[in-house]
Amino acid sequence: MLRVIKPARANQGPFIWRAIFFAGALLAASALTFLAQTPQAPATASSHVVTKDVAVPMRDGVVLRADVLLPAESGRFPTLVYRTPYNKEFAFRDGNTFEKAVARGYAVVVQDVRGRYASDGEFNAYRNEGRDGYDTIEWAAKQSWSDGNVGTFGLSYPGAVQWLAAVESPPHLKAMVPAMTFSTPRNFFYSGGVFDGSWLDWIWFNIAPDIRRRKNLSGPQTRKEASAAWKQEHQRMQEFLPLRDLPDLKDVAPFYYEWLSHPAADPWWDWAELSNKYDRVHAAVLNFSGWYDEAYGPDGATTNFNGLLAARHGEKDPRTRTIIGPWTHGGQAESRSGERDFGPTAAIDYDELILRWMDHYVRGIDNGVDHVKRVRIFVMGDNQWRDEDSWPLARAMATTFYLYLARKNSPRMIWSLQKNPPTDLSTYFQFISDPSQPLTDPYEEFGARDYQSIPGKRNVLVFDAPLLKRDTEVTGPMRATIFASADVPDFDLWVRLLDVWPDGRAFNLMSPGLDVLRASYRNGSLKPELLEPGTIYELKVDRLLTSNVFKKGHRIRLQISGAFFPHFSRNLQTGESEITSSKTKRGLIRIYTDKEHPSAVTLPIIPR
Repeated sequence: MLRVIKPARANQGPFIWRAIFFAGALLAASALTFLAQTPQAPATASSHVVTKDVAVPMRDGVVLRADVLLPAESGRFPTLVYRTPYNKEFAFRDGNTFEKAVARGYAVVVQDVRGRYASDGEFNAYRNEGRDGYDTIEWAAKQSWSDGNVGTFGLSYPGAVQWLAAVESPPHLKAMVPAMTFSTPRNFFYSGGVFDGSWLDWIWFNIAPDIRRRKNLSGPQTRKEASAAWKQEHQRMQEFLPLRDLPDLKDVAPFYYEWLSHPAADPWWDWAELSNKYDRVHAAVLNFSGWYDEAYGPDGATTNFNGLLAARHGEKDPRTRTIIGPWTHGGQAESRSGERDFGPTAAIDYDELILRWMDHYVRGIDNGVDHVKRVRIFVMGDNQWRDEDSWPLARAMATTFYLYLARKNSPRMIWSLQKNPPTDLSTYFQFISDPSQPLTDPYEEFGARDYQSIPGKRNVLVFDAPLLKRDTEVTGPMRATIFASADVPDFDLWVRLLDVWPDGRAFNLMSPGLDVLRASYRNGSLKPELLEPGTIYELKVDRLLTSNVFKKGHRIRLQISGAFFPHFSRNLQTGESEITSSKTKRGLIRIYTDKEHPSAVTLPIIPR
């Protein structure tokens, strides 16, 4: 039986689909150690009470609204908070986590964030979530139905809100499970100094329709309308220059243009920086991501994990762990990611993962989650879960592969990766980078995709290692050191690692994002450090990471280009920013591989 109590004001927001909201449907069972402990209470509630649109006052007087789910019996309960910009009505309708938690003995608060659906105020993406999250957690802890112990959970934006609140140190926050979210704005809003182009469609599909409805603005106000308009307008919008002059989001997302006005290294972004604030976080944190998640996800899961370990050095239980599977963003219920199937153990019961963490760190149940190893990763290729003591793996052997020219005077020049350092002098390869005709990703969706059609294009270089004589595992952070020059004052360097199968298929090992570096951002400076034509620069792309076994008979491939559109904004190659300018310049990029400039990629090989 479900009793619903509605106060005078009901939710005014219509249903809207969103692209990156955690879908809480019943998930498949997994082999995760967290889930193999003592059985818990049944996850199906016979009855509970829901109070709709409960007013939650913020410190500045703005009222946010939440649905509160309580067990049918009276009492004070440990409390879980879930905050979303994607409509709490849809979250409640689509997800099972909430009812499972109530059946387990929790009170659950499901809240629309500021300026979204039932909540008042102006939506300013991410900007208010620290203070509002703190106020909501502390409000929940003080309610008559709460025992004062609070946990938070959620994926993507509902994951980010947890971190932004946690660094505010709410005293009643005991545990959190921030899934598939970021560690630093430099790898989130930007990456490698390049603005992330996916914010455009995120706003178009997930944010703009409800804002138009709330403000009675013209344009798409439903998912269906937004999808139809996107089909007609997406190419114009994605190619529009300069970025700051795009008219389509001026009325619905002023925060987008504010982001564009602040470069990646601007101190303005400190409000979203986590790396210098781990000592402020006192909750137990389970980090969670996927190898094919948005690129900030696995970087966030590992960086935040290690940051917490450092801040809690010496504690018997540092109360943090990390799990990374083979999934796309929100795809943890699936065994398939793109075109690769990773087997029946790849999908997990995400609800149970959350609740076991909360059972221990919010309710104090001794269920063993504090005794398992701190890192759990899915090793692709072998398609197996494995527990580890740390990240990176201590036993990893850094192995360097150098770029070589393998065959000349053939219909297509063949480049290779070799373990021996080069001995030649003045050797280089070159490719054309034209912002008006950038290398474009043929796939619209993330996941493992076959890129065997890429080699042979004038705007890309491809380097293959010899056929592997044995299974070779690469697990951990990877780095590319590339010596390059250009006849333009700036360019972007993309370095992507692929697994080439015997039949020619070439699968990427991560989503685009951590594999790009803007040359003028090579030192992470606030102002661009432009290139002198013909001068050779050392560029380091050192944020790559994966866990993959390249099987016997496979090849390791390195792909280098000056763009991978439309995932990130284009470098105009004039020295001007694409945010403020529209003029482009075609460039000739040279990649050097000689004794003095040994361009290479270094991989963490795990002894088998």
